Amino acid sequence: MTLTRYGIREWGLALAASIILWAGCFVLYHYGFIKAAIIVAAVVLVLFLAFAAFFRNPHRKLPEDETLLPSPADGTVRDIEVVHDFDLPPFKGDALRIGIFLSVLNVHVNRTPAKLAVTNVNYRPGKYLDARDPKCGKENEAMTISGDAKIGNTTFPMAIRQISGAIARRIVCPVHPGRELERGEIYGMIKFGSRTELYLPAAGFEVKVKVGDKVKGGQSVVAAMLKDAGGEPK
Repeated sequence: MTLTRYGIREWGLALAASIILWAGCFVLYHYGFIKAAIIVAAVVLVLFLAFAAFFRNPHRKLPEDETLLPSPADGTVRDIEVVHDFDLPPFKGDALRIGIFLSVLNVHVNRTPAKLAVTNVNYRPGKYLDARDPKCGKENEAMTISGDAKIGNTTFPMAIRQISGAIARRIVCPVHPGRELERGEIYGMIKFGSRTELYLPAAGFEVKVKVGDKVKGGQSVVAAMLKDAGGEPK
């Protein structure tokens, strides 16, 4: 278990603040306020560990079969539906969307379900509705990467959208067009509660989860490519 580099500033500041507070506890202890010093020091430790845990980056083992697409995020599957007239290059037409809600207790780094040659990065300013609100997918601040994904010899369009929530107000996505992302690679995160959406072609994929399922990014299989999806993967 490590901490993601995308949280260096936050957990670094939290550590600095904790050290200052622990120093204050030492002063209290020195002047005889032993019980108060121990209680405050313990509370500060718990709060720091809880804060640092938000930026945790656990090791995940990818499914061995590359036709199985692991989740792009940890969380709970909120909706699965076909979006008509989805127009985000290289997508044009119907797209299968799998929406995942991330609570503040979930791991918040985002991973790519398949190899992806990024051709488009689209930022959308917007509101900060609760990530469980049905309207958040269309109205909240969002960052979407899309491009040509590849499984074996089969290439298909794929997009991953990071959406801010009521608490999450910072999307981290240091990705630019032309970047090649590997399957399961961590490419960014959303800080403090959010939503992640995976877009796949409406045909050629079988959904492997249902609404309400708990998933782990880079590990839980959310969809599988069918053999006739543009040619059998090799």
